[in-house]
Amino acid sequence: MEMKGTPALHGYRMPAEWEPHSQCWMGWPERSDNWRDNALHAQSVFAKVATAISKFVPMTVCASAAQWENARSQLPENIRVIEMSMNDSWFRDTGPTIVVSNNTSGSGISVPKVAGIDWTFNSWGGVDDGCYQDWSLDLHVARKILGIERLPRFSHSMILEGGSIHVDGEGTCLTTEECLLNKNRNPHLTKGQIEDELKAYLGVTKVVWLPRGLYGDDDTNGHIDNMCCFAKPGVVLLSWTDDETDPQYERSAEAFSVLSNATDATGRKFQIIKLHVPGPLYMTDEEASGVIQVGEAKPRLPGTRLAASYVNFYIANGGIIVPQFGDQKWDDEAARVLSQAFPNHEVVKIEGAREIVLAGGNIHCITQQQPAILPSVLQSTTD
Repeated sequence: MEMKGTPALHGYRMPAEWEPHSQCWMGWPERSDNWRDNALHAQSVFAKVATAISKFVPMTVCASAAQWENARSQLPENIRVIEMSMNDSWFRDTGPTIVVSNNTSGSGISVPKVAGIDWTFNSWGGVDDGCYQDWSLDLHVARKILGIERLPRFSHSMILEGGSIHVDGEGTCLTTEECLLNKNRNPHLTKGQIEDELKAYLGVTKVVWLPRGLYGDDDTNGHIDNMCCFAKPGVVLLSWTDDETDPQYERSAEAFSVLSNATDATGRKFQIIKLHVPGPLYMTDEEASGVIQVGEAKPRLPGTRLAASYVNFYIANGGIIVPQFGDQKWDDEAARVLSQAFPNHEVVKIEGAREIVLAGGNIHCITQQQPAILPSVLQSTTD
């Protein structure tokens, strides 16, 4: 069902990721010009991620007709596998942003509602700057998911990817100027106009802008979900390095300064938890040679610094699904910091997540949560 007006007008808001999920959605990687060795290694890691999440929340994986049987054979039976065409498998950015409403009807009875926002997608920058030249199938992913779930759909002409926004569920949105103000997204909109759209569609009242995202995150032009996220209202996790010679240091210090001088929608000062980045890590000759360079996708070159970040984790119902990059010191440190930040969640480490970052993202980028609505009586007991 196509909805008129904006989500906020109908009482919808984007919930925080730690609020209850009814399920999680993922795509299935296959394109050989982005995933090395015909996505053989990436598929194994995607299966690990999906399996881990499925222990906490129902899981749906979408695969192309050519890959459905392969995906089905690699995934446990408790995971639903459905056929869907796509250009690539970054469902955080091509899937819908799902919003919820706890509005009450005229009778005073709670009427739980869930709907989805279908943003416009342009492959992270269009024909000149995007990651691949044809994204015509990706344009329909959000609408297909909403159709499968029979959820109302708000369509929006603004170009926006899910990885470029984080919310606290209490009125605050985090994003980066590097991405949302990039001329390859919405050059006809001012910063104020973009902020107004975020408020109208996400149901937020305040947008906190960090100047830049993670160093080397050129594929997405600095998505927030590699740089900074909420751990709970008033508390953020920030990608960090203590190495002042690392180009990441300037970006992290800059973000720390902005956050230290900002408040959220309720007027709270931010508590900032530093989450050290791994590495630096670089693409090897062997890894680059496994990608078939055909000219349709952005080339993967040996020696490229990988945009690896532990902030790119997924919050499930009671679980934290965190990437591990083979950097033992920082892998262990990330798990420790996240265990402290989420004391009521089980931290699940995904070994081999380097395979995902080789293609430009990580666990948060390949997942899309479908929020659940709790009846108002239950809601009050969980607050």
